[in-house]
Amino acid sequence: MSHNIKNHFEEAQAVLEQFLANEQNFIQIAAAGQMMVDAIKNGKKIISCGNGGSMCDAMHFAEELSGRYRDDRKALPAIAIADASHITCVGNDYGFERIFSRFIEGLGNQGDVLLAISTSGNSANILHAIAAAKEKGLKVIGLTGKDGGKMANLCDVEIRAPFSAYSDRVQEIHIKVIHSLIDFIEKGV
Repeated sequence: MSHNIKNHFEEAQAVLEQFLANEQNFIQIAAAGQMMVDAIKNGKKIISCGNGGSMCDAMHFAEELSGRYRDDRKALPAIAIADASHITCVGNDYGFERIFSRFIEGLGNQGDVLLAISTSGNSANILHAIAAAKEKGLKVIGLTGKDGGKMANLCDVEIRAPFSAYSDRVQEIHIKVIHSLIDFIEKGV
């Protein structure tokens, strides 16, 4: 049993080592971070979204900016699309694939940034959110996995976790990227 537990950590380490070996990942994180810093400095906001565990990551990202990460500082303008009443209303009236795009249509503004998170890069509701964001003039940062999916070519900046057969390995990279982005933003604004 303890061997199975240890395997989880060894798999996570192997995926992290693959990510660390690709210098382009850090260039992409810096580009995404600068895009977010610039938006905030220009009076804009960051909207984040994802499904399941990725929604939890989107919420974590936003609350660390509007709340506090490591140091005391002013609240920063970030919100996750996670309101249950919005999601169930839109899901009921327009379908699950529109839950994020309707929010962006209503509250997204030119110059805002969308942080779109999908471990496969193929979530229909995330793809609709990206389309709505582009239509409204938002910049799009995508956190993806596997081969980047359909999102890969739609994002202004894509940060992709190394290929893994399981979403949890992708999410482990995503949370490290999210913490790096938050730190970058805090130091940049």
